[in-house]
Order: sequence, then structure tokens, then C-alpha cells
Amino acid sequence: MLSRWHCVLIASASLAVLAFGQRRELFGTRKWAMYEHEMQDPVEDPPDAHVAGEFVFGRLRYRSNREGRAYARWGIDCNKSDRIFLDTLRRLTRVHTQSIENIIDIESDGVFDSPFLFAVSPNDWRLSPSHAERLRKFFDRGGFLMVDDFHGDRDWNGFMAGMRQIDPDVRVIELGDNEPIFHIAYDLTDRVQVPGQNVVHGPGYEKDGVIPHWRGIIDSEGRIIVAICFNMDIGDGWEFADDPDYPEKFSAHALRLGVNYALYALTH
Repeated sequence: MLSRWHCVLIASASLAVLAFGQRRELFGTRKWAMYEHEMQDPVEDPPDAHVAGEFVFGRLRYRSNREGRAYARWGIDCNKSDRIFLDTLRRLTRVHTQSIENIIDIESDGVFDSPFLFAVSPNDWRLSPSHAERLRKFFDRGGFLMVDDFHGDRDWNGFMAGMRQIDPDVRVIELGDNEPIFHIAYDLTDRVQVPGQNVVHGPGYEKDGVIPHWRGIIDSEGRIIVAICFNMDIGDGWEFADDPDYPEKFSAHALRLGVNYALYALTH
């Protein structure tokens, strides 16, 4: 006869199996399925989704005041755009690249596992003191952040408010044509404003972000630690690279810029 303790163990195990089955049914087998309700454009995993690579694209999952909508701010263009970019990086370079993104929660020390982070619409990020401290350590340890898809003065001020939490003495520069980051793989002296898909057949810019800026935040040794794509939407250039309605010249430039930024992060 089973003891009362054994009955409890069997019942607990049965509940665990049931919970796993329900979770599998809810989320499927895709690696980041639990976050898909926060993503704008989730896609199926490639066959090698669970194979590690030397280059890992870290998609920063931050908090914002605009959560609870159809998708979260951090999840704009995710994860289709990330994967088209990573596939391009694999094809155009010899970098051993992981085929899918790593979603890195700002609450987690997993931040330190991906030296390359990508954040969309950082004007809306809401950083706690612990978030700012974690990102400060990330930069101190050699991390690189690429930010994209924010437009106009108000968005810029929101982004910089967060950066000043990370470093009150943060220094922003306009990146000139001779910067190595524009020549490490492709010569990008002639750069173009990459528009969002929503304005590509209209004005080509959003809000009051008429003039595109390629900016950078540098450390004490002059290394770019934050590459800032301001008044542009590089992520849409990636996401819609397979869309005949989105002009190829913008996608081509967005992908080349991403390749340069990734290689810079790996070599500087």
C-alpha cells in the first residue's frame, strides 16, 4: 500500500506533467514563444535555433510606460527583423553567428552574456536604479549597445534621460565619415536615412525627425559603446527586406550598417 507521502509525490508529479503539457500547448516549441505576445512580428524558429554561436545578438527586453498594448515597445520589429539581419551576417561574413536572437531581460544578469545588445525605441525605456547600474557594468565590461527607431526632440530627451541614469557624464558625438565603424566591412560614407515602412512612401521621416543622425556615445578611450540610429528605422530596413513594397536601397543600407556595427563591436 502506498504511503500518504508517496501519494503526495505522485500527485505532484502528475500536476507537473500536466503543467508542462499545458505550457507546451500554449507556447509551442519555439525558443522565445513565451514572449511572442510582446513581439510585433514573431516568426518560426530555424532548424538550428538552439545551436550556440560565437556572435550573439541580444535583444534588450526593457520596461516602459507603454506596455500592455498589442506588443511591447522593446518588441517592435521582433523577431523577424533580428533573424533577417542574423541570416545576412552569416552570409556576408565569416562570423560564427547564432541564427536567432537572445532575448535579454534588463532585470537579469544575462545582460553580461551578450556583448552586443540591440534596443528599439529607447526613448520609452523606464530604467530603475538597478537597471542603470547593470547597464553601466555592461559598458564597463566592454559591452556595445545599438539603439534604433526613435524620432524627434521629445524622443531624444527620453533616451538621454535614461543614458544619464547610466552615466551622468555621458558624452554624445556625431559620427563623422572617417569613423572606422563606417568602413570596417562596407564603406558607408554615402549614408541614407532609412525610413520606417509606415512612412517609406510618404515623407520618409516620423514626428519632427526630419534630419537623420548617426551618433555615438564613447568611453574614456574613445571607443563607441552606444551606436545611435536617430531619426531612422534600421529595424524596418531589416524586417521588410523581403517585402517588394519596401525599397531595396533602404534595406541594403540598413543591413550593411548592421554588419559594420556588429563587426565593430567584435573588434573594438
